[in-house]
Amino acid sequence: MKYLHLIWAALFRRKARTFLTLASIVAAFLLFGLLDGIRTSFAELGRNADGAQRLQTASKLSFIETLPISLQSRIAGIDNIEAVTHANWFGGAYQDPKNQLFTFAVASNYLDLYPEIEVDPAELEAWKRNRTGMLVGETMMRRFDWEVGQRIPLQSTIYPNSDGSLDWAFDIVGTLRAKDGKGGGFTDALILMHYDYFEESTPYIDGDVGWYISRVSDVRRSDAAARAIDALSANSPHETRTMSEQAAMASQLKQMADIGLIVGSIMGAVFFTLLLLTGNTMAQAVRERTSELAVLKTLGFSSGSVLGMVLAESMLMVVIGGVIGLGLAALIGAGATTASGGLVNLPPVGLQSWLLGLALMLGIGLLVGALPALRAMRLNIVDALAGR
Repeated sequence: MKYLHLIWAALFRRKARTFLTLASIVAAFLLFGLLDGIRTSFAELGRNADGAQRLQTASKLSFIETLPISLQSRIAGIDNIEAVTHANWFGGAYQDPKNQLFTFAVASNYLDLYPEIEVDPAELEAWKRNRTGMLVGETMMRRFDWEVGQRIPLQSTIYPNSDGSLDWAFDIVGTLRAKDGKGGGFTDALILMHYDYFEESTPYIDGDVGWYISRVSDVRRSDAAARAIDALSANSPHETRTMSEQAAMASQLKQMADIGLIVGSIMGAVFFTLLLLTGNTMAQAVRERTSELAVLKTLGFSSGSVLGMVLAESMLMVVIGGVIGLGLAALIGAGATTASGGLVNLPPVGLQSWLLGLALMLGIGLLVGALPALRAMRLNIVDALAGR
């Protein structure tokens, strides 16, 4: 610490170059913080105490393939299965094709398997009585300024209704909320309609469902229950794949995109570029100060002290930029979540992200400062002062 003033002065010797390099480091770690939040958000889907009790059964071929409704009673008869429900993707758009909605056509007992989703009991009963009723997440209610009792038109991008058009109409009868404020953006953006009404109103669904959700009594025997469910349709035209809800969500996401691979590839490219940029900055800074470093050695500074100061300068620059970048990521993530009403639900930059970020900062600082520091340590005083 006694050399901190010398390190600080050397770091800001060329202020314009230092600030531009710091801006690049800030941008890199801002991107790291936001992308790590997105990766964590996807990884946390379905990972909760209630989700651990649920199994999802879908087509083995693809999650867009449907399964026969007759499979439900057979699943219910399997040991360790205490409840079964089903759902189908509806999607839909409101007013503009850009306003895509997460709308599911579900069985009347669907919410019995999702205790983390809260609905007013009176609204739930109203939904069960109204065939065209919908339960809408709080975020969607605020986003479109909807109210309970309002009739809204939706346009399906997949399923025509009984008259052959893609236009549907539904009545909002209640609001979905994440219990205790947990569950976040997906619950608040969810819309549920009646499967029975959906199945009767479109010619494309004839006794088929998109997937089954079952709840097990004993989580320790979930794997055995999953194998028993898949054995029901083995070697049939409708073979299934049953897995935990979290694993099923991860599998579905990977069919569209491998989020972990995408995030890792982007960050690898960003940090590789950052290494080249900061390495060039440090190399140039040390070359410009060759004679000054020689004077320090002449005054009695050891080669180890010079090595340590150059390394400390490199690490300090990366740490300053990295901390600012991660701090901005925390602020932007919280701001995006608040501004979107929970629809964009970026988790805060937690302790694990900070620790990983600090490790990257120190590692990058050491890497980019190693060669210039070694050159400064091996500097010959006579040659340096002579300009050779």
